[in-house]
Amino acid sequence: MAYGSILRSRRMQDVIDAIDGKTFVASSGSAVAGTLVIGTIALSGGSDGVLASFTLATPSFVESGGVITLQGLPIQATVAATGAAARAELRDHTGAVQRSGLTVGTAGTDIIIGRTDLTAGQTLAVLSGTITDG
Repeated sequence: MAYGSILRSRRMQDVIDAIDGKTFVASSGSAVAGTLVIGTIALSGGSDGVLASFTLATPSFVESGGVITLQGLPIQATVAATGAAARAELRDHTGAVQRSGLTVGTAGTDIIIGRTDLTAGQTLAVLSGTITDG
């Protein structure tokens, strides 16, 4: 099944609005910064596996042709725990997961970071991020 370009764009805009804490009525409401969480393979919506958290810009993403691209980059955060970065989640301002299962790496992944072997206290940079509908 494939979606037409207009519907695909609307679906991805809904993802952005959920991350930014907006209502689902034509991108209305005030934006509230969401969070990008980088974690280990154990990352699953709570605090387990969390390595670093990044406060996102508002709007967090911009949509074009069914692809949303992270805005306000690069962003940096202090690594909270030591481990290998493997997954990422997008959470709204309340901490609710809006998108999980994102891949993380230094190339060819949804979220591009400076390195994947992380040590608590280091500074980590997010260099790019794109998510495709589907």
